[in-house]
Formats: sequence, structure tokens, C-alpha cells
Amino acid sequence: MIVVVGIGAGGWDEIPVRHQQLIRESAVLLGGKRHLDLVPDAPGQRREPWPSPLREGLPALLESLPDDSPVVALASGDPLVSGIGTTLISLLGRENVRIEPAVSSVALARARMGWAAETCVVVSLVGRDVSLVARELAPGRRILALSSDESTPAALAELLVTTGFGASTMTDLGDLGAESESRRSATASTWSGESPRLNIVAIECVGASLLGWAAGLPDDVFENDGQLTKRDLRASALARLAPTPGAHLWDVGAGAGSVGIEWMRAHPTCTTTAIEGSSERAARIARNAARLGVPGLNVVEGRAPDALAGLPAPDAIFIGGGATRPGVLDTCLAALRPGGRLVVHGVTLETEQLLARQHAELGGELTRISVESVDAIGTFRGWAPQRTVVQWSYSARQRSRGVDPVSGPEILTD
Repeated sequence: MIVVVGIGAGGWDEIPVRHQQLIRESAVLLGGKRHLDLVPDAPGQRREPWPSPLREGLPALLESLPDDSPVVALASGDPLVSGIGTTLISLLGRENVRIEPAVSSVALARARMGWAAETCVVVSLVGRDVSLVARELAPGRRILALSSDESTPAALAELLVTTGFGASTMTDLGDLGAESESRRSATASTWSGESPRLNIVAIECVGASLLGWAAGLPDDVFENDGQLTKRDLRASALARLAPTPGAHLWDVGAGAGSVGIEWMRAHPTCTTTAIEGSSERAARIARNAARLGVPGLNVVEGRAPDALAGLPAPDAIFIGGGATRPGVLDTCLAALRPGGRLVVHGVTLETEQLLARQHAELGGELTRISVESVDAIGTFRGWAPQRTVVQWSYSARQRSRGVDPVSGPEILTD
């Protein structure tokens, strides 16, 4: 059992007596150098700083710990707010880790700003790309950004300016709870100066955003070479893919990555693996994802079905191109978890025939989608049709007993 004790910025004297006793009586004390330096020496106590890099070195350190002696790990504030507590639980299991939190930096930041918890969103940038904040930007939005280090506030200011939110007010809250606590405010467009290493940035958004979370972002927000699932078709596909918190998508033949990106924008815990054979397009997908606030999108350069081997199991799969390639559709169907969703788009007769056969055999929903938009015809205007797309959507809960020539396939629900 490892007990993780949270320490506020005030240091040892502000730690509750009960927690001080836990720390003194531990045979092994783990923590960052800053935390270990806050604790008075204890005779015979083994002290171990966290390894670097943490994730790679942590298993060996944990393996070296005694099974029958108390072990305490030190953390900042609440160990489950972007802290070591989360990492230890993921490695050791909840039953082997006990958390003893202090007041979190998030709670202190809300108190300093006078923001109720339900009126703001927390975005952790600890070891993460600042472009994660882009997903949250909206007029009047309040954001608490947990900084990685002293460089984060300036990076956030640059992001806000480039996304049209330069008039937003940023408040840098440094060393919260310590005697050295500091506060500094300015608009993003005028931001300058140094920040303390330990800081949280409170952002009051001012700007105009047209990028909502509903499926169907404008086509022109995606850098592309023409290989793009267009807005109306994308919205239709995502409605059937049905992103839910924590779900994982395979975007096969991703093109510009638009479907996978919008899947991740639906909820911060949604994840995507985009599979794309072109190195140029793969790089473009990564750029689009970062610019639209989902830098964690995983791009795999390669062609299905070979590139699908070993990927995390999907909850949903979108095939925007290449469905007729041998093995692609079969591999995707086999990979679906129970209840998983599959959506395939096709524009060729060969793909249409393939999807018609799959619909007859497995059921699901087969739809032809035609979209027309107004375009110039000389000095007049007229309807310009886009290429008609056949869409097959299928759930792994569905099974077909066969097709009745009048009523169509009979669908069973597991």
C-alpha cells in the first residue's frame, strides 16, 4: 500500500498533524526533489525522488519498494488533479493506493477568482500541448489552465491571439497558497513578462467563435487537398458513429482527418486513431488536429488493413475511402466491440455494390445522400450538385436472418 499525501504550497508547517505523522513514520518517502526538501529528516528513512522520465522509470522504482513497510508518496495539493496519484492508481490499482489530499490548486484558483465550480472548465496542460485550450474557446467562457511550467502563460497568450481571442483577460496565479503567491492580469494581446514556475492561468474569453461542438464544422477550417469528407456528409456520419465519453474511433483512409477530429471535439475524453497512407496527408491531419484543439489525435501512416494490426480496439470505425481494398471491411467488422458502430462512405459503383451486399447480409442502414449548394452560373445562380455518396451504417448489436423482398432485412438485437 502506498499512501499519497498532498502538500500545499505553504510547506511542512501547514500539513495537518495526522499527515505529518504518516510522513515521519514511513519507511520509504517518494516525491519530487522540491517536496522531499520540505520534509524534516527522519532517521533511517529511505528517500527516493521520482525517476525521469517518470512513466518509464516508475515500474522499476515501485518494484524495489518493501512489501511490509509503510510507503508514502508526496504530491502537490490534490494528487488526483493532474498528479502522481492518478499515475500510481493506473499502475497499482485502487486497492493499493490511498489518497490523502490537501486543498487543490484548482480550488485555490477558483477562490482567488471568485468563480463557482460550475461556471468554469479546467484544462490540464501539464505535459500537454497548449492547443488543447482551443476546443474550449467561446465568448464568455471561463477557463482554468493548469500550466506545465513558467512558459505556459506566454504560449497560451499566443494561442489566444492567433485564434481571435486576443482581447481575452488572462490572470496568472502563481505559487498559490504560499507566502510568495502572486497575481498578474492582462489581455492576451498585451501579455508580457515572466511567470513563476508553479502557476495556473485563469482565462476570461472575449472573441467570436464559429466552431461549435456539434458535428459539421465548415469545410474551410480543415487544411485539405480535396480529400475531405464534406460538412453535411460528415455530420451524417458522426450522428451514426455516435461519439460518447471515452470512446475510441478508427478513421480509416482519413484524408484531412475531419471525421476523427470532430469525434474528439465531441468530448475531451474521446480518442481517435487516424489511418492514412500518404505521408503528406498524415502530416496535414496532425496540423488540423492541433489547430482545432485535439492535438492528442494519433496518426498512423500506412494502408489498411495491414496498418490496423495492433491498434487499440475501436468503439466505432469510419471508412471514408478504400472500402473495396481486400480485407479492409472484413478486418474492421471483426475489430468492432459489442455495440460498436461502423459507417462506410462510397462514391464508386464498386463500393456501392459492396455496401449493398453487406446491407443484405448484415442489415444496418443503407442511404444515398445527395447534396446541392448554390453556385454562380454566369451572372445568375443555380444549384451545383456534389457527388452522390452511399452511406452504410451498422452496429455490432445487429444481426440479419435474411432479407424479405418486401419488408427488407429482419434485424435482431442482442
